[in-house]
Amino acid sequence: MDFDLMAALKGARQAAIEYSLYESGFKNSLLKAMGQALLDHYDEIKKVNELDCEAAAQHGAAEAMVDRLLLTRARFEEMAGGFFKVAQLPDPLGIIGDGRTVLCGLSIVKRSVPLGVVGVIYESRPNVTADIAALCLKSGNACVLRGGSESLNTNRIIHRILCEALEAAEGNPQGLCFIDSPQRDLVELMLRQDDYIDVIIPRGGQALQRLCREKSSIPVITGGFGISHIYVDDSADLPKAAAVVQNAKVQKPSACNAVDTVLVHEGVAAQFVPLLCEALEPYGVELIVHGKAASLVGEYPYVREGSAEDFDREMLSLRLNLAQVADVDEAIAHLHEHRASHSDAILTDSLAHARRFTRAAGSACVYINASTRFTDGGQFDLGAEVAISTQKLHARGPMALRELTTVQYVCEGDYLVRS
Repeated sequence: MDFDLMAALKGARQAAIEYSLYESGFKNSLLKAMGQALLDHYDEIKKVNELDCEAAAQHGAAEAMVDRLLLTRARFEEMAGGFFKVAQLPDPLGIIGDGRTVLCGLSIVKRSVPLGVVGVIYESRPNVTADIAALCLKSGNACVLRGGSESLNTNRIIHRILCEALEAAEGNPQGLCFIDSPQRDLVELMLRQDDYIDVIIPRGGQALQRLCREKSSIPVITGGFGISHIYVDDSADLPKAAAVVQNAKVQKPSACNAVDTVLVHEGVAAQFVPLLCEALEPYGVELIVHGKAASLVGEYPYVREGSAEDFDREMLSLRLNLAQVADVDEAIAHLHEHRASHSDAILTDSLAHARRFTRAAGSACVYINASTRFTDGGQFDLGAEVAISTQKLHARGPMALRELTTVQYVCEGDYLVRS
């Protein structure tokens, strides 16, 4: 049976009105019921997810995609636990950002309100279904979800369980709209429904971002894709720096905030690179070496010479660019040349260099002496995230509750008329 997108969108639009009127306590009770429902159905979800992962591997899906698709026990518990965390967070609605009485006599306040209906198109990660459901409900938004075909069955069962929990707790399940079809033409149809959807958020690679920007009649917030860099300064504590790079690369190589390129100050490269090799070799990380860095890797077994194109490639795997730079300014120039928009770090004991790097980097998230892997809604104590926004309007970095709101001017008079 074909999926009726228009009927689903109409239901989501109506539900968005209801969600905007839900009181905080009621929303929190719904969230807790949804989180508990996922926990109660762990075995059922696990079996379906294993079948999706097997099918994806058999159809030649990239290793990184299969890894993102897999719901390990830890990932599942984090996903379900997100509902309880979001329930504990302050309500983002009704916050007064500014208030004044103007000369004409109007009392004006600027108040936070929901966006309305949030459309999210995403690939592989089934936890996104739950994360978005939790954040949109708490922020008073309905959502329209379109996951990848490789995770269709896992997304379907998560959606069903969440909707059943919503309905049982007297919430409107139509506000959690899932496009239950792998038909690709539904994506382009969805992108033209500006009467029903207020914003589109794509979570995926360059091709998905480009498709949404080119085809959408709805405002698009882009994010997720980005080349992440770490610059090791000549003042850095080199053993500690090697440990940070190791974490940023191997803790979860398939993540969008895993480091792709390490830039090392030429003054400490001869000392740092052997430490880095020692830290990475047990994990089989392939070093893609550029320029003078090639002479510093010694007998490291996993190495190949790089090209300029490698600097523009999001690795999503155990591969890492390695290059020397003359100073912090050359590192900054490299970031701007190679689309550094996501998560980038400087490892340094120089306050002046740290300030220069953070002020000049164009990244949504910039770190001083910390791993890029922290770019995450949960790690930022935001409960979860809809996406990591790399555009520069409205929201940047992990998008959570506050980023799913906009503002409304509420103007009050005493039967006031304009003269």
